[in-house]
Amino acid sequence: MSPSSGPFERKPRGLVAAVLAAVLVAGGIGGGIGFWAADRESDSGDTTTVSAYGNPKTESRAPGSVSSIANKTLPSVVTIEAQGNNGESGTGTGFVYDKQGHILTNNHVVASAADNGKLTATFSNGKRYTAQVVGRAQGYDVAVVKLKNAAGAKLDPLPLGNSDRVAVGDATVAIGAPFGLSGTVTTGIVSAKNRPVASSDGGGGNASYMSALQTDASINPGNSGGPLLNADGGVIGINSAIQSAGNGSGLGESQQSGSIGLGFAIPINQAKNVAEQLIKTGQPVYPVIEATVNMKDSTSGATIASNGAGGSPAVVPGGPADKAGLKSGDVITKLDDTVIDSGPTLISEIWTHQPGDKVTLTYKRGGKVSKVDVTLGKRKGDS
Repeated sequence: MSPSSGPFERKPRGLVAAVLAAVLVAGGIGGGIGFWAADRESDSGDTTTVSAYGNPKTESRAPGSVSSIANKTLPSVVTIEAQGNNGESGTGTGFVYDKQGHILTNNHVVASAADNGKLTATFSNGKRYTAQVVGRAQGYDVAVVKLKNAAGAKLDPLPLGNSDRVAVGDATVAIGAPFGLSGTVTTGIVSAKNRPVASSDGGGGNASYMSALQTDASINPGNSGGPLLNADGGVIGINSAIQSAGNGSGLGESQQSGSIGLGFAIPINQAKNVAEQLIKTGQPVYPVIEATVNMKDSTSGATIASNGAGGSPAVVPGGPADKAGLKSGDVITKLDDTVIDSGPTLISEIWTHQPGDKVTLTYKRGGKVSKVDVTLGKRKGDS
């Protein structure tokens, strides 16, 4: 699919959305098991001294430690259960976005319940609230839901970091409900930035595109929609997809994919922009060049197709690409300084911008390399 028209690529591309398709865990083991040692005194046959081992420095849990971050964050993370009218269900994660009761999560977490289905959000203290979808953006894989009758709910919005300032190697903390185990905390680092990702839940739905943060923090089905945090406890991304070790076609009950250390998160700067659009209007807004590009895997660039959807022109007359002089057969190889190796990569990079932004496209035509400035257009809603 281009940023303007044409179908989404339906092939999962080895990436699957990290949402739990069915709750498989009936119960969990809570609490910790203390370790005790008994030391019988040598001069008495019936006296026993019981000692508990512990490290006072470890137990202090200094500010900035993972345990300190988890303690502050967990009360604002919810487990979302979605139930559709067709029997489809799923479990994912979300987090408190503002004091009005808005919860930020992934579109694929709530999609099954979007049309008169049932949504619930459960906090770490066990309190459960019904919720409704405020708006969702399939292409960005972002959704906003709002708690119903949230009187009494403790709504402490998580602080948002700056995903543009993230560096490879920075520490990360992920929180979610992998395989239904709510409140699970895992750690890792930022493994890569600007990773072009086309993900799907494997259910035959359209793909979502992101220029993702890659992390090796363990992310599994059920982590979708949960926060990826930095070392200060600020949200830098929304955990959204994992790389499957096999040819995974999705996350059905019969085949659940697990973490292999390749997780992907939507950068929070982009997710925040989308969330604000959804809260204000209920619809997403996409920046577009109004040209259809080939979506098959490639290493040479994004090629403008011969035709658009239904035989329409691949380059929309009067659109941004047309005004810039782009034509069918042109191969786009860069957007500003970012190398473009395929259609999905081009879409991922365009969608990090806003309508009205000016970008520079490098393209090949007949063996000649040229550059052109393009002012991005606007498309409202998913289509």
